[in-house]
Amino acid sequence: MAADKASRPAVSVVVPVYNVEGYLRECLDSLCAQTLGDLEVVCVDDGSTDGSLALIREYAARDPRIAVFTKPNSGYGASMNQGIARAHGEYIGILESDDFIEPAAFEVLYRAAKEHDAEAVKANYFYYWSKPQPKSELVPSIDAGLAGFGDPREKTGVFSLAPAVWSALYRRDFLEENGIRFLETPGASYQDASFNFKVWACARRAVFLEEAFVHYRQDNESSSVNSKEKVYCVCDEYAEMQRFLDGRPEVKERLQGILVWMKFTSYWWNYGRINDRFKPEFLARARQELGDDLRAGRLDRSLFEPWKEALLGALLKSPEAFEDWLVQRPGKINTFRRYYSTGGWPLVIKVLRGKFQRAGK
Repeated sequence: MAADKASRPAVSVVVPVYNVEGYLRECLDSLCAQTLGDLEVVCVDDGSTDGSLALIREYAARDPRIAVFTKPNSGYGASMNQGIARAHGEYIGILESDDFIEPAAFEVLYRAAKEHDAEAVKANYFYYWSKPQPKSELVPSIDAGLAGFGDPREKTGVFSLAPAVWSALYRRDFLEENGIRFLETPGASYQDASFNFKVWACARRAVFLEEAFVHYRQDNESSSVNSKEKVYCVCDEYAEMQRFLDGRPEVKERLQGILVWMKFTSYWWNYGRINDRFKPEFLARARQELGDDLRAGRLDRSLFEPWKEALLGALLKSPEAFEDWLVQRPGKINTFRRYYSTGGWPLVIKVLRGKFQRAGK
């Protein structure tokens, strides 16, 4: 049961936990050190088999702001949804249990949220490596052109950002009113993708900050690229985004083309990282889905950069044409052939127009 308004903390931070004993202490220490005192930490253990559960119970025993919940292993999405359901805060933050966060993070995010009565606040973050020497590198995805307050639907660059759902703050009643939850596919990956899209599809008042707070660990990556079961998780996420958008005709017309652009970009990225033995089957699946989008009138070519439109055209033509397009061949004649073969004269003209515009600047 939710706390009444008088006893409600400003921010609840949901921490999904699964077998991260080696990193968890650094994560929890960073939360205990937050300068925002009015904080609740909701740890959800997803059936860990190492010492993670004992560790979060140790922290909860000495810090009353930390709550611990356990469940049988059922995946990240289920952990996140349970954490959000059990949170009492006015706003919801997320911190993954192998990451850590700057001390002033939630104070700054909450202050920005209250100043603008925002439904969401999004910030930059750092890539973090602990070996061979600790190193953090800024990921400046929110630049001066995107920073500030506004309606995300008017800042379409928001939809091209990496999901990074843990670099943000979300008003809890906004999530509830719009039915925004994670997809609970057991053992899946990419489950922040549909959550992130739903937030930006529904939000009207959002703040984007150039400041960075979360240190996103890069040396504890999962093996999803080598797991056949996880190759198609990205497809499940985009099917969920389409389902969500189909139920909201008031925003579908504006966002449908953007969603297909996002899908192609994500599928191309996923194709580049998965194990080679899965690529032919995944490519066939991507071609079928994007062909369905084309036939249903959901694809807006005007959103595609020329090279990306050419790559899409190659994929729709055949998997062989797609793979051939990825092979770089020097020379202007070869460049012309590449674009003409997948998009004809309209795409060639689009490429030339872009070159003339850049030259005129």
